[in-house]
Amino acid sequence: MFIPLTDDIQVSPQISLDQVAAARAQGVTMIINNRPDGEDPSAPQSAEIETAATAAGIDYVSIPVTHAGFSAPQVDAMIAALGKAEAGGGKVLAYCRSGTRSTLLWSLAQAKKGANPVELTRVAANAGYDLSPIRPMLDALSGQVE
Repeated sequence: MFIPLTDDIQVSPQISLDQVAAARAQGVTMIINNRPDGEDPSAPQSAEIETAATAAGIDYVSIPVTHAGFSAPQVDAMIAALGKAEAGGGKVLAYCRSGTRSTLLWSLAQAKKGANPVELTRVAANAGYDLSPIRPMLDALSGQVE
């Protein structure tokens, strides 16, 4: 159910409380929640996942993304979270409803750090995600228009 983008980051649709332990068993040291509370009231909400993550010894960060789109503070928060996980040598699991918003936010963060949009598009496509809706943003953030 966890879909690898790179060796260090996986994305996923909404996770269950049981999947937090499965993530830990796979070496995940940080969970990033990109789903706003209330989007699906029947799904575990942020506080529930945070409690399970803390109990499993996993860092937890909430960067909710609504269907209104992405903002600079969200991209910066994703860069900070990924940087913290990388500094600790850990793996990240980011989730939302389908994994799409998590993949898009990850790619925007990578682009802002200078990653090539063509390579980001390839990585996302290999995982089954389409970056074409945000390609102009990727180009602008990366400074690499193709």
